[in-house]
Amino acid sequence: MTVLDEIGRSRYVSLTTYRRNGTPVATPVWHVRDGAELFVVTEVATGKVKRIRNNSRVVVTVCDFRGHTAPDAPSAEGTARLLDDAGTQAARTLLARKYLMSRLGNWLTGILHIPRRPLVGIAVTF
Repeated sequence: MTVLDEIGRSRYVSLTTYRRNGTPVATPVWHVRDGAELFVVTEVATGKVKRIRNNSRVVVTVCDFRGHTAPDAPSAEGTARLLDDAGTQAARTLLARKYLMSRLGNWLTGILHIPRRPLVGIAVTF
């Protein structure tokens, strides 16, 4: 099994982005693998989106839901890019297939007409 396979099969990954001064910032996220790319969806106003706009280099490491990584956790360096609206919707659909809580959240916001902050998809290529 390759590192990409192990990352794709995990429930959570730590997405490490880099500030302008080079300081790494790790964030645990839901993800889904499609081919050679890994997709994440987040709000547009998050720090990781701002950091990716400045520096597309990222590191993805398998972690638990709190972001703790084991010393021997699979890790890979990649290049991130922000997706357009169609790509973001496709990534949301893929995530909803993998995560029940994503489906429930999407369903509840639709039923209850809860306003949602704008979302953007992130594609990581290894």
